[in-house]
Amino acid sequence: MIYLDNAATSLLKPPEVAKAMTTAMRTMASPGRGGHEPAAKAADTAFRCREELSEFFRAPGPEHVAFTMNATHAVNIAIATLVKPGDRVVISGYEHNAVTRPLHMLGAETDAAVSPLFEPEAAIEAFRKRLPGAKCCVCTHVSNVFGFILPVEEIAAMCREYGVSFVLDASQSAGVLNVDMEALGAEFVAMPGHKGLLGPQGTGVLLCRDRARPIMAGGTGSESRNQAMPETLPDALEAGTHNIPGIAGLLAGLRYVKRRGLESIDAHERKLKGLMCRKLAGISGLEVFSSPTAQSGVLSVRSGKLGSEEIAAALGARGVAVRAGLHCAPLAHQSAGTLEGGTVRFSFSPFNNAAEIDRAAAELVRILKMSS
Repeated sequence: MIYLDNAATSLLKPPEVAKAMTTAMRTMASPGRGGHEPAAKAADTAFRCREELSEFFRAPGPEHVAFTMNATHAVNIAIATLVKPGDRVVISGYEHNAVTRPLHMLGAETDAAVSPLFEPEAAIEAFRKRLPGAKCCVCTHVSNVFGFILPVEEIAAMCREYGVSFVLDASQSAGVLNVDMEALGAEFVAMPGHKGLLGPQGTGVLLCRDRARPIMAGGTGSESRNQAMPETLPDALEAGTHNIPGIAGLLAGLRYVKRRGLESIDAHERKLKGLMCRKLAGISGLEVFSSPTAQSGVLSVRSGKLGSEEIAAALGARGVAVRAGLHCAPLAHQSAGTLEGGTVRFSFSPFNNAAEIDRAAAELVRILKMSS
């Protein structure tokens, strides 16, 4: 099978990820729940992972790195901390439901800075008009549908200018593009551990500047006499037993990314995307959403002949795994004019190769020709 659904989750991972997880399951217990060696090994692994994540993403320190179940969990904490019912929150026109649904649930006034696809300057102007007087801004770094890289450095700078708290959703950029929390001045940066960082499912990270509001409570192994959750980070956000095998796998994935280098990973994925675009160029009735600039290794297409779900099913039957539909991001499709029917998404990883792209493109061409 050719796996091209990496924007959902990475499937192929460095071998050391599974090895680290197996070692953790065999030798590590629960950090902070005992003074014995298995607990100490778990605590050391968790701390080393926090330390390296903090350094890599330029967070204030290891204690400002909270482990979560996924990026959605992390975004929910950030929004619950900063937003109250009725607050006006500015978002991009390319947000995932992981952002829009928590805002809706809290009763926030969502103000979308809608702008044309692959036009960073237009996005900047859309945010400039909406940021004054807003309580908060939540922005994705990269569209999970189209690979559009939002101008988050400029948006964050405007947030600082207008005194608006900034939250970055780095779901599609962490482990692929540079994410610098200090330079952005972000209050929070949310990310999954299982996508670009190549860790296992069930891992996520929230980088916190200051205090954060817990959205669940329970044991932390600290301040046990107090019925209130600890106020100090990261304990305030980490009730219950940690996913130590997941954290060990995340640490191994992060170290692979650091060894290979962000520039190398990004260049590889862009190269594969460019190859796919060239293979699909000029096909009658196929719209390819791409741009020479402001894009990462995510590509969406749609056909005037077949629905996106039909195409994805046909590709799947031929051994090519992609995703079709709205990709949990109806706002992005609305912004790009693809809400009716959605798109077929190809998303690439450090472990895909040119031969796989050749075959995937050839299979898509065959499917479209058969429908003529």
